[in-house]
Amino acid sequence: MRLNRFVANAGVCSRRDADKLIENGEITINDKIVTTMGYTVLENDVVKYKGNALNAEKKIYLLLNKPKDVVTTNDDPHAEFTVMDIVKNACEERIYPVGRLDKQTTGLLLFTNDGDLAKKLTHPQYNAKKIYHVFTDKPITAKDLEQLASGVTLEDGPIHVDAISYVDMADKCQAGVEIHSGRNRIVRRMFEHLGYKVMKLDRVFFAGLTKVNIPRGKYRFLTPKEVTRLKGGFWQ
Repeated sequence: MRLNRFVANAGVCSRRDADKLIENGEITINDKIVTTMGYTVLENDVVKYKGNALNAEKKIYLLLNKPKDVVTTNDDPHAEFTVMDIVKNACEERIYPVGRLDKQTTGLLLFTNDGDLAKKLTHPQYNAKKIYHVFTDKPITAKDLEQLASGVTLEDGPIHVDAISYVDMADKCQAGVEIHSGRNRIVRRMFEHLGYKVMKLDRVFFAGLTKVNIPRGKYRFLTPKEVTRLKGGFWQ
């Protein structure tokens, strides 16, 4: 395993930041400083950071049904309660949220220490599908559904949903929205652009995963089959 990947797998930092640690001479192997980016860690090598031995951790994949009023962050001194507080006792390994949901948004949030997979799931090139259940302050017109499907232009550029429909024809304040974009607060901003206030927003689908059998505020580990599907890119 390449040294930067070993350091990242040990939960110290991302692979990119691991490159910086190596370049700065902060990583030792068998008590010798190694600054070679492509160094391959052998089975009996002892890798240390700040004098502490590192272990390439096993990969963890955990799915949380995020509750409302919880911040998606690793470290925010101003946040009273974060998603990290919910999962802190789930495993010994250091895991991180894949992407983020804003404080008021509920629903699916994946955690892992698999940096390669996290990068793919958050990069628009890989088209990880997300589906949101949107509740608005007033009925959504058919015209505006069509507008969201064809696209609107926000302050950070044009955007359109991949699919949109009413969840219940008897209640047009609810819509199901499929989208691939990971831009910040994108679903809320699209509806606000057309004059709607989003009262509730729930992510019900993410990269092939659903909330089935996960109560709000609870989590579960992915099955081996689910992990295989994620790694294989079967996210639709």
